[in-house]
Amino acid sequence: MTSPATAPVELRILDPRLQQWGLPSYQSPMAAAVDLHACIDAPLDIPAGSPALLVPAGFAMHIADPGLMAVIAPRSGMGHKRGLVLGNSLGVIDADYTGQVMVSVWNRNPPSSPALRIEPGERIAQMMFVPIVRAEFRVVSAFSSESQRGAGGFGSTGS
Repeated sequence: MTSPATAPVELRILDPRLQQWGLPSYQSPMAAAVDLHACIDAPLDIPAGSPALLVPAGFAMHIADPGLMAVIAPRSGMGHKRGLVLGNSLGVIDADYTGQVMVSVWNRNPPSSPALRIEPGERIAQMMFVPIVRAEFRVVSAFSSESQRGAGGFGSTGS
């Protein structure tokens, strides 16, 4: 078994309630992500089909490593059981961003469905850290080699 890589990330707590709700931490020895809490003052009802809303996570962080980024993803149960998903599918936090972490949430249920309620302190999303590979683009007039797929688009591989 291999051990996961670790990287120092500075965390600045903006909402003191996180001390009781839980600071970002891994909930099991093999967890890939940390849960994010809704740092709101009152229950938030999100009407079905309404525009996405930003919910504060109660902290700011500084990754400070250009080879690392954070990704905010939906919590599986929230989307599957309740219909709460991220308004932008996946959130990217660059290593040089130091503002409050925010979660874009959206109620994907049909417009006739009841509103989804988020309670203060509820775990609404998860955040994982991912290594970065930065491409070095070279402008060419033709590619240096052919690929089996070539320029085939959607469905060109038979699926």
